[in-house]
Amino acid sequence: MISPAETFDGSFPYTPNFTDAAGFRMHYIDEGPRDAGVVLCLHGEPSWGYLFRHLVRALGGHYRVVVPDHMGFGKSATPQDRSYWLHDHIDNLERFVLALDLRDITLVIHDFGGPVGMGLAARHPDRIIRVISTNGPTPFGQTDLVERLVANAGISPWFQWIMRAQADNALETVLGHLGFNILSVLKLNGFENNALITDVWLSAYGAHFATPADCLGAIGWAKGFALDRHRFETPSAVALSAIRAKPALAIWGTADRTLNADHFLPLFKDVFPSAPVHLLDGVGHYCLEDAPETIATLILQFIQQN
Repeated sequence: MISPAETFDGSFPYTPNFTDAAGFRMHYIDEGPRDAGVVLCLHGEPSWGYLFRHLVRALGGHYRVVVPDHMGFGKSATPQDRSYWLHDHIDNLERFVLALDLRDITLVIHDFGGPVGMGLAARHPDRIIRVISTNGPTPFGQTDLVERLVANAGISPWFQWIMRAQADNALETVLGHLGFNILSVLKLNGFENNALITDVWLSAYGAHFATPADCLGAIGWAKGFALDRHRFETPSAVALSAIRAKPALAIWGTADRTLNADHFLPLFKDVFPSAPVHLLDGVGHYCLEDAPETIATLILQFIQQN
């Protein structure tokens, strides 16, 4: 029996699973029938599998829904002797997927779960059957990728803060206290649905970040941008051709203050020129919190039709 504290008053009632395949204790939930296709949900900064709780409930009766927590996030461990750059997270995800032998994967990506998931797709295109972006970038060898990242950073309050904080030697201090300032960070990125804010909800997002040592994952993702340490996976010509042929869907909250649709949706359309795009007005960066029912309906319909 999972305790109320572990489920955050029943709002995350899913059985915890753990694997050491990536060299640390990695938490994931694994819900739904094992003989169905896999929906692999990948979170970003500074969230964890809790972000997908409504989607798990909506899809779990139809598909096998697997939601890992990246190293340093959620209920996964935060090793003190590891680096937290993009390629580290791609390596971790690859080992996780191979250990569980996940196939027929529908990728559902959010925030930095986008480049992590597309990194997996570049390495194992044969395991991917669909790609669904929910305010999640899809870097996949585009020639204008860096140009778009730089342009977006010029108008994003989050990325502007990262650069200033790093220059002022304040980044690690501020993000090292995420347990206290988690709401400020979520709001800076573009969290819109204030009706959700309760003590339980705040606890769910802040509980993992109790001490500075717990915050290395969040620090690493921001610091990696400031120091240009993140390296996007470059797909081979074979992988690019294979992924381009997959059904894909983009759902984008247009009130996203971190990942501007004008800069990132062209990256999606470059890989998936015929794919449908749904723009959600008034929905922010954490679209799965701001519009969970709408997004669950769109995703379920898309999977069933493709």
